[in-house]
Amino acid sequence: MSSILSITTFIPLLAAAILALFLRGDDHAAQMNAKRVALAATVVVFLISLFILFEFEPNQAGFQFVEDRTWLLGLHYKMGVDGISVLFVMLTTFLMPLVIGACWNVETRVKEYMIAFLVLETLMLGVFMALDLVLFYLFFEAGLIPMFLIIGIWGGKDRIYASFKFFLYTFLGSVLMLVAIVAMIAMAGTADIPTLMTYKFPSADFNLLGLHFHGGMQTLLWLAFFASFAVKMPMWPVHTWLPDAHVQAPTAGSVVLAAILLKMGGYGFLRFSLPMFPVGSEVMGPLVLWLSAIAIVYTSLVALVQEDMKKLIAYSSVAHMGYVTMGIFAMNQQGLDGAIFQMLSHGFVSGALFLCVGVIYDRMHTREIDAYGGLVNRMPAYALVFMFFTMANVGLPGTSGFIGEFLTLMGIFQVNTWVAAVATSGVILSASYALWLYRRVVFGDLIKESLKSITDMNAREKLIFAPLVAMTLLLGVYPALVTDIIGPATHGLSTQVQASLADYAASNAVAAN
Repeated sequence: MSSILSITTFIPLLAAAILALFLRGDDHAAQMNAKRVALAATVVVFLISLFILFEFEPNQAGFQFVEDRTWLLGLHYKMGVDGISVLFVMLTTFLMPLVIGACWNVETRVKEYMIAFLVLETLMLGVFMALDLVLFYLFFEAGLIPMFLIIGIWGGKDRIYASFKFFLYTFLGSVLMLVAIVAMIAMAGTADIPTLMTYKFPSADFNLLGLHFHGGMQTLLWLAFFASFAVKMPMWPVHTWLPDAHVQAPTAGSVVLAAILLKMGGYGFLRFSLPMFPVGSEVMGPLVLWLSAIAIVYTSLVALVQEDMKKLIAYSSVAHMGYVTMGIFAMNQQGLDGAIFQMLSHGFVSGALFLCVGVIYDRMHTREIDAYGGLVNRMPAYALVFMFFTMANVGLPGTSGFIGEFLTLMGIFQVNTWVAAVATSGVILSASYALWLYRRVVFGDLIKESLKSITDMNAREKLIFAPLVAMTLLLGVYPALVTDIIGPATHGLSTQVQASLADYAASNAVAAN
């Protein structure tokens, strides 16, 4: 099918338009209809994306299912997937039906809530499929709007502050990326991403405003893109918007934010920073490695002193994204494989942990850790699921969390043993805060009167967790399911980067002589 990517991308937007135009009223029946339409649309999108995955040829170089059309004013609508982006597409389509299922208890502005998530799914899929710089930027930035509304309308008591902080941080970072995009199009004469991935941007050193720039224009362009992707990840020290956004966002919003939206930063590094600016990546790589190592240790220590469950898991996400950026800028295949695997694993595990918080929040309407204790006595099924994902978050062998961290650390060890040593301490720290949280919430005697009538997970909640448990286990015991798909793409990327760096070193040697 020549338009299967567009069909996959825009079905949620079509469903959102149907809800907006044809669904009337706000009674219980109308609310249920809105939820059913949203659920049906996301399930259909997932089924279609399975066809994309099954038909995808991982050993075939380049992008597949490419669609290329010219729009008004000469703008190009070009979509495609490769071994890296196809799995992020699958992660998005897999999680969205579960996200809609987690919204089943929402009773305020239900139609608008469903529309926001459907529009957001279209924009997220567009980011991972876009093969034109302008199209990518439009999808990338437009995704801020529905998430801004989700936090600002359906969030907690400080939702306005959190939503504006989220929007301003991510938008301001992307302004520099827009400037870089304009400069790249002016230099290369095209906005075509596959073409730009092989275009040699100037790498000769130069002086600007009294500063000496190694790697020339590549370093400047790299810094502009880094400003956007580092905030999106988020990396330390521009991570402070994330805990506030997570705490104030509704459960479904937190799941999407942690499981999918954060991955756009890592995807951006893989799609743009490494292939387009390899010299800039080499010049700035050591800085990224140390920032990532600091993030792992610092945010893990901060997580240890949190009293809010969501905030603890949010800081945990920043720490785990530190492994991702380290793996990417190790710029070898093990590091790249580990970074992508870690992002996919984190999508399942962090999403499940936020759903675990949502389960007890729906019953007790508090996220304070001290409000709980002894839940295993009343909620054995919940205690089991929470334990499983806590162990996966720690990186227990047999779960997907172990594979991602192990591959990433192997990749970084080949580049910088000191960074690898500091990062490895994060494994111990993650066990500390994760098990500390679990012990205080689940174990102990059931002393608090308010908890003595709490009920275990219902069938809907168990059904939501089942696919997440299955994927976390499957990827943990059979990682080839992912590595066989991403392997050829990451091998090609690492080879391309090393070849570019060798050319740069050779040209410098000739200039020196």
